[in-house]
Amino acid sequence: MNLARVAGTIVATQKNANFSGCKLLICDVCAPDGTPGGSEVVAIDTVGAGVDDYVLLVSEGNSSRQAMGRKDAPIDSTVVGIVDRVDTADGTLRVL
Repeated sequence: MNLARVAGTIVATQKNANFSGCKLLICDVCAPDGTPGGSEVVAIDTVGAGVDDYVLLVSEGNSSRQAMGRKDAPIDSTVVGIVDRVDTADGTLRVL
């Protein structure tokens, strides 16, 4: 599971039937302090996230398909949570 920031959305009029009704998000995987990692992935949204939200991202095919409840869908990454804050081991609270 990774922390990521939603950088944008994708609109596709033609897509796999398993994606019908699903929102596709461009997510930038980042460090716990919110620093962008420069590694973007396209993920299916399951929680209603929007641009600039920090999210929890599952980036393993089987786990992503289970989160969506679609065992045969071609899914690599799924947004499974919206992050409110990150508490680090050094006691510093970082509100994103």
